[in-house]
Amino acid sequence: MSHCHDEHHGHGHDHPEGAHDHTDDVTPALQKVLYEQIDFSALTTFNEAEPRSGAAIAQKTWAQRLDPQPELESDADEQLLMTVPFTGQVRLHSILLRTSTTSCAPKTLKVFLNRDDIDFTTAAELQPTQVFELSQTSEIQEIPVKRALFNTTRSLALFFEDNFGDGDEDVTRMSYVAFKGDFTKLNKEPVSFLYEAAANPSDHKAIVGTKEGMDSSLGGPGGGRHGM
Repeated sequence: MSHCHDEHHGHGHDHPEGAHDHTDDVTPALQKVLYEQIDFSALTTFNEAEPRSGAAIAQKTWAQRLDPQPELESDADEQLLMTVPFTGQVRLHSILLRTSTTSCAPKTLKVFLNRDDIDFTTAAELQPTQVFELSQTSEIQEIPVKRALFNTTRSLALFFEDNFGDGDEDVTRMSYVAFKGDFTKLNKEPVSFLYEAAANPSDHKAIVGTKEGMDSSLGGPGGGRHGM
């Protein structure tokens, strides 16, 4: 299995799409990358050899995407199951991964939408939202999803079912995972047009100014607060 590990690191920054400085493409790429919208503290990975290594590869920034470490590797067998919660609602466009050219690279990815109760048994039995056949490459793979299926994404369960070892390799490794899409913050607080707005001085003035018969001066006779 060491050959798998060594080959992965040997390809750390060797990528045929261009040996240029990637700092020039950071800004365009970041426009849709969902990084700050991931709840890293609640991100969980089952069968990871090192605790929190799944969260660690998700916390890599776009600029760190080619860094070989930290790395996620499986423990007891080749399967990995990662649950990624978001802090709001996402319209998912694609999943970004970096694996390797070795037999340790994950081969089949099954994605489940808004299921934070998935374990290995249910992942094997349930119908996934979408299934992807991954590439055996050290490039960044951008995997487009069927957007109509992922318009209301609040969490994703990523089940890496096997690797390119075809049963002969017990360790699956990857070094980067990220997501692209549109983010909508969910407003969990009820909207109150009168009392909540009154707590904000600027909003209060706007309301007072639009009420007929209400003194626009807060210090006037009768006082706007008493009138409400």
